Amino acid sequence: MGVRKRETAEARKEANKSIAFAKLNNCPTSPRKMRIVADLVRGQKVELALNILKFNAKDASRNLEKLLLSAINNWQQKNSEESLEEAGLFVKEIRVDGGAMLKRLRPAPQGRAHRIRKRSNHVTIVLGATNNNTQSNS
Repeated sequence: MGVRKRETAEARKEANKSIAFAKLNNCPTSPRKMRIVADLVRGQKVELALNILKFNAKDASRNLEKLLLSAINNWQQKNSEESLEEAGLFVKEIRVDGGAMLKRLRPAPQGRAHRIRKRSNHVTIVLGATNNNTQSNS
């Protein structure tokens, strides 16, 4: 490996230390219902986002809460020497995409049938950290 390639790889690795992500695939909730809950926590601090999801009555909030806890744990695995409180983690990006659709038939009048689409979604959460620890080290 060349020197320049190694240096860019090291720089990319350092930049990726400040972010962490988690994915949830094929969650059996419609994307529209999941986006309503996702919009509540987009851009929020992690502690506030966890409180919002914990006390929200919607069923999609349970799945998002588990996914957010997984993303926090992924960040802690990357940055084992840093503390969670000083990092200032926030929900940098949350994306809800449509997943696979189960197609079912429901009987309709006069011998016909209506198609029922059972939707699912894929959710990606990206956490970012504010750089408060660079100011405290100097």
